Formats: sequence, C-alpha cells, structure tokens
Amino acid sequence: MAERQLNQILTQLKSSPLPYTEASTLLSKAKLLLLNLSALTPSSSTPPSLLGLARDTYEQGALASIRAKNSDAFTRYVNQLSPFYELPPHVLPSGSERNKVTGLYLLLLLTQGRYAEFHSELEALSTMGVDVEGDRYLGYPIRLERWLMEGSYDRVWKAMKKGEVPCEEYGVFSDILTFQIRSEIASSSERAYPSLPLSSTKSLLFLESEGAVVDFARSRGWIIKDGTIYFPSANAAQEAGEEEQEKETSQMIIENTLGYARQLETIV
Repeated sequence: MAERQLNQILTQLKSSPLPYTEASTLLSKAKLLLLNLSALTPSSSTPPSLLGLARDTYEQGALASIRAKNSDAFTRYVNQLSPFYELPPHVLPSGSERNKVTGLYLLLLLTQGRYAEFHSELEALSTMGVDVEGDRYLGYPIRLERWLMEGSYDRVWKAMKKGEVPCEEYGVFSDILTFQIRSEIASSSERAYPSLPLSSTKSLLFLESEGAVVDFARSRGWIIKDGTIYFPSANAAQEAGEEEQEKETSQMIIENTLGYARQLETIV
C-alpha cells in the first residue's frame, strides 16, 4: 500500500514541474511514507525497490528545489542522496537522475566560488569510472569552469544561451553566472583601459540598453561624460612586469568578448 502511494506521488512529481509549494507537500508525504517503511536511508535489509523509490524521491526534491532557486534545500537533498549514490550499481534500479543532479551541484559549487569542492567532486566521479567530460550534464559545468578560469567569457555567454543548456534546471544558474562574469569583465576593463565608449561597454557587458550601462557604471563608481565611460585611475602608477602582463591579459579578454558581442549584434 505504502509503496503504491509512493509510486503515485513520484508519477505526479515526474510528470511536469509543479509549483514549489505543491511539490514540497508531495515530497513531505513521500518522506513520511519512506520513514514508515524504514527506507529513509539505505541499509543491507532495504529491498532494492524501496531503495529506488527513496533515491527517486530525493532526486525529485533536488530538482524541485533548484527550480525554486532554493540552494539550501537542494544541498540537503544532495547530501541525502550521497549514501544511495555510493551503493553498487547492481543494487539500485535503473532510471537515476544522478548525473543531472550532480551536474547541478557542480554548477552550484561553481557559482559559489567553491572551486576546491568542485574539483574534489570531479575527482571522486573520475575514480568511480564516470565519463565526466562526455556526459551532457557533467560536461557542461566542467566546460564553464575551464572557460571562466581562462577568461573565455564569450564562450560562457554562448553556453548560457537558452538552447545551449542541457535542461531547464541548468538555466537557473545563468543569472548568477551573468552577474559574476559582468563583474569580472568590469574589473578587466578597469585594468586594461582608462576609458571605453558607452556603446562598446553596452556590448561588452551584454546589457540591453545604455540606461542599464549607466546604472551599472554608477554602481562601479565609473564616470560617464560625452558618451564615454572613464574608469578609476587604478593604473596611474602601474609598474612594468607582472602588472603590465596582467593588463595585456585583460585587454585580450575584453577584445575577445567584444568580438563575440559584435557578432551577436549582426545576427538578424
């Protein structure tokens, strides 16, 4: 009886994304049923069918939490899933959303700047023989992290476009990454140039209007005069050597990103 109810709840959760309050209510019922079946956590006495139902419940909870942008709830579900994912493959039924959930967790770590944990997670997956580069869900955050480290922001912009993300849930992180990349590009601009035309800065930051550029500029303490943005004179006393190399790297990043932005503007 309880197993049948669990299956019915999971069918509802999997059929289509539900409002978070409705999904939370169903998930609470599912976890209560798992508690009554002594299947909240895996054990040697838990039947494989119940292990699969528990795993599926936590996975649906993780996905619902991400769609609601509730990172704390998502992290709790990931922690609950961990002992299930450590079980041998032959113990659990097929149909897991493991790679999707793990890829989302990698994106969360990436957006929070937790790079050591990001790479530890990847190392653990590789040790288990998972093809992290070849998987559509796992490969996506790996590529983003690599491009962010290289300063290839144009590639990141392209990858975050709606048609490029592996699934709907991955698009949740686009706004967070967009803010981070804008901040990085802004910092590179300040290091590389004393000023830039307002129109170029609009393309560079992928903002939709010059008004949005003005608001962003003011938040950074930039000066706008006669259609030109003047950056703080942080480079006034710049020395040769390492700082000059950093300036050249920043210029390269800006030029690459501007080139990609101009290409987008030519698409009709």
